[in-house]
Amino acid sequence: MNGPRSGPVSNRGRATVESDTPSAAVCEVTTIVSGGSRGLGLAVAQRLLERGDRVATFSRSGSAALVALAAKHPGRVHHEQLDAADSDAVRRFVGNTVDRFGRVDHCVANAAVAAEGILATMADADIDAMLTVNLRGAIVLVRECVRQFLAQPRSLPDADAGAGSVVMVSSVVAARGSPGLAVYAATKAGLEGFARCLAREVGPRGIRVNAVAPGFLATDLSATLSPSDRERIVRRTPLGRLGDTADIVGAIDFLTGPGAAFVTGQTLTIDGGGAT
Repeated sequence: MNGPRSGPVSNRGRATVESDTPSAAVCEVTTIVSGGSRGLGLAVAQRLLERGDRVATFSRSGSAALVALAAKHPGRVHHEQLDAADSDAVRRFVGNTVDRFGRVDHCVANAAVAAEGILATMADADIDAMLTVNLRGAIVLVRECVRQFLAQPRSLPDADAGAGSVVMVSSVVAARGSPGLAVYAATKAGLEGFARCLAREVGPRGIRVNAVAPGFLATDLSATLSPSDRERIVRRTPLGRLGDTADIVGAIDFLTGPGAAFVTGQTLTIDGGGAT
């Protein structure tokens, strides 16, 4: 059963990456991962595909790595190029995913943008971009997925896994703060509050909502850090390094799996001990 959505669903005008063969009967579980063309999103998509999920993802641009991943897992990858700030496009994407795979079981809200700079000199456009993509875009995506969770029958292999799950990708800066990242931190703190409230709202329907809060990772979003800032972060981290995407994907794998069937409303910090 398709979830509630207004307007027709169409792939026309959308750039997509599809695996070569039909998806029928490949896997019962479908996970949406936003921002899956590179970095953490790509690593999450790869892990979920390896465990047997079908994965639908979107990003503003594609990548050779994502094309290769789709080729490695025929019939199990759906990708569209779109902007997470475009609510109509996000809504259509969820509808297209249901049309292709029949259902949605998990949502990983990962897409984000970051603009570093002191607030006094930050441009309105940078503030708007972070609020729109990181917060509003994530909320819209989750809303569409929750609508689908509520509309479809449960068919996960393990009934205890519930009617669906959501993982919001936050950041340690939401709780710890960091100079030059005030607006970015505000968007991530908003996601954590959203996750806690939504967990109470949809828990009675069997839907779980959690967040992960990675420390600074060696990904594109941290590429703007100066060498001195990177060295400072490493010094303050008990495990003595920046995080890697591999450090985060295991937590998301767990939170979207049956092992976390009684876990909801939580934020899991993964930062090498830096928050201690």
